Amino acid sequence: MEIEIQSKTDNLLLGRTEVRFVILHEGEGTPKRELVRSELAEKLNVKKEVIMVDNMQSSFGSRKTTGYAKIYPSIEDAKKGEADPILKRNGLGTKKKAKKEAGKEGEAKKEAPKEKAPKKE
Repeated sequence: MEIEIQSKTDNLLLGRTEVRFVILHEGEGTPKRELVRSELAEKLNVKKEVIMVDNMQSSFGSRKTTGYAKIYPSIEDAKKGEADPILKRNGLGTKKKAKKEAGKEGEAKKEAPKEKAPKKE
C-alpha cells in the first residue's frame, strides 16, 4: 500500500488541515480506515488520533482509492468540528445512553398493556 498526498490545505477558519490523497494498493483489497489513518499519521508526522478520514472511494476493477481527511490540532477540536457519524467511523464516537434508557422504559410499557372493555352491541 502506497499513499500519495495530492493536496494539503490549511483551513484557518475551521482550524484544521485538509488533505486529499490517493492510495495505490496492488494485489490487496481496499485498505481499512485505521490503516489509512496510521499511514497518514506517519507520512504527515502527526498523531493518529487527530486524523479524521472523511471518505474514501475506490473504483471497480482498479487498485486505486482516492480519499479526503481532516487533521485537527487536538482530539477536543476534532470532537467539536466533526459530525458524530464521522467520529464513530474513526473510533472517537460517543455512545448515547439516553436512547438505551428510553428503550428500557418503552419495554416496561409494552409489557403491561391496558385491558379494553368489551364492546356492547
